Amino acid sequence: QVQLVESGGGLAQPGGSLRLSCAASGFTFSNFAMSWARQAPGKGLEWVSGINSDGSHTYYADSVKGRFTISRDNAKNTVYLQMNSLKPEDTALYYCAKGGWGSSVRGQGTQVTVSS
Repeated sequence: QVQLVESGGGLAQPGGSLRLSCAASGFTFSNFAMSWARQAPGKGLEWVSGINSDGSHTYYADSVKGRFTISRDNAKNTVYLQMNSLKPEDTALYYCAKGGWGSSVRGQGTQVTVSS
């Protein structure tokens, strides 16, 4: 069965950085696009970034463009989200997803809190 396990979340100061990882198993990782989404307290799900199957194309929500970078290592079945210049409004539960934006196949999430 598909498993997506996110890690790397935590507490960061405004302006700081975190790197999220998502270890995937149960499917042929290199055949699928992958995405990251987040959900802040009391708000809906926001799709923040995606990457195609071979890593040659990436896309970002306007809210994170220029600050976040998505990447993947198909040899390790892992997708990453490098988050720089973090803002308090980036505080959310971050999920990775199998497929593109809108996918319902997601992990359990990792909490990111940005606060001084």
